[in-house]
Amino acid sequence: MKNIILLIGFLSSGLVCAQVGIGKESIDGDGILDFAPNTTNGIMLPIVETLSNDAVAGTILMDKNDKIIKVKDNSGWVALSDSGSINNATFNTNAEVSGPNRVIIGNSATTVPGVLVLESPDKALILPKIANPHINVKSPYPGMICYDTVSKTMAVFDGLKWSYWK
Repeated sequence: MKNIILLIGFLSSGLVCAQVGIGKESIDGDGILDFAPNTTNGIMLPIVETLSNDAVAGTILMDKNDKIIKVKDNSGWVALSDSGSINNATFNTNAEVSGPNRVIIGNSATTVPGVLVLESPDKALILPKIANPHINVKSPYPGMICYDTVSKTMAVFDGLKWSYWK
């Protein structure tokens, strides 16, 4: 009987869409990745030297060359910030390991390039929620992204200042 219950549980687990909570017990709504409220921790965007030609729409990063946070849309890369600074950034100097080195949430496999791939037909990323990040985040890191609960906007830090997007 125990084996049957384990087998049913294992088989039904493939039908559940992955949802991940960071620092919390449950996910808000249909989030694929959700963060604890009332924090001063945001997501750190990758700072890349070369913009990928095969990046898909929705890719967000910080361009190491012009120090601008960018998002990829169907027509190309769109700036989300002014030119900032990466003076406080620490870079990994280890050689990159070849292959599809990524974490995939929401799907069992993907062909989409990226370090963290959130892929779901009906769920989205819920940004970390921070009230007034320009006041409450004491030492923001270049490429930090969060949701400002006061202005109700997406906030990105370019290494010099915060930019807000409705």
